[in-house]
Amino acid sequence: MPGLDIRDAAEKMSGAASVVLRAQWPAIRSYADAEFRKLAQTLELILQEQATGQISNQEAAILLDMQKQATRSVLTALQGLGAVAAEEAINAALGAVKGIVNGALGWTLI
Repeated sequence: MPGLDIRDAAEKMSGAASVVLRAQWPAIRSYADAEFRKLAQTLELILQEQATGQISNQEAAILLDMQKQATRSVLTALQGLGAVAAEEAINAALGAVKGIVNGALGWTLI
């Protein structure tokens, strides 16, 4: 199973989120970029552990949800960014890598 290019995935996610958060993006970019790198790392870990049978689909979904919660917490803690905007940014970010991740897994995680 091919792995996920973490840098490329993080850049795609940040790019998608920046469109949603365009007004706040200059002020939050460094924090958001760091969070999307962590999200990309989690997705790569899920791909690796699924490939070796170390985690089930349910465990993969739980791991993704945990990282989404952490990302949401950081984004909503930033000045001027509400929960709805954070959720929209995370959804846009995951949408940017959905095809790659789901294709590599062979089932719908995102």
